[in-house]
Amino acid sequence: MATDSDKKRAARSEFIYKRKPLGMIGMKVGVSANTIGRWKRAAKKLGDDWETARAAHMIAGQGLDAVITTVVEEFMIMAQSAIEDLKADGLKKPDDRMSIKDRISMMTSLADAMTKMTTSAGKLAPKISELGVAQDVIKRLMEFVRDDYPEHASIMLQISEPFVEHLVEAYG
Repeated sequence: MATDSDKKRAARSEFIYKRKPLGMIGMKVGVSANTIGRWKRAAKKLGDDWETARAAHMIAGQGLDAVITTVVEEFMIMAQSAIEDLKADGLKKPDDRMSIKDRISMMTSLADAMTKMTTSAGKLAPKISELGVAQDVIKRLMEFVRDDYPEHASIMLQISEPFVEHLVEAYG
């Protein structure tokens, strides 16, 4: 039977190196997520910050671009959730809805946060920004051909699919 010390080491390893959430780790090592949270806080007080170790491992293993991509993806998921909340609020009875001022404030804050996030990500990981621009150019070219030269759309599609893969290899 594993000792608490063995379980702590296993939990730390799962958290840092496999990036698993506390609940899943708890199931694997046979303790509650709350217990792992306590271990994590206690370790931090002793100078072993699991979050810092996790981030350092990710940067060392996958590089800064991967970390930034993950952060941007997580932010976009949260932003999408906020947008869905705003949409759902619009379907409520008038007395239960947020005020127009609050809705506008929320949308403005979200737009500002998204702008700052993408600007920061682009500065920290220019390859991500470059890939985004390249993909946008391809998308706009495809729309242009579709709208103004529809007779060439099938050829463009045939060329663009492998070319997008080439862009991902070059910039991704």
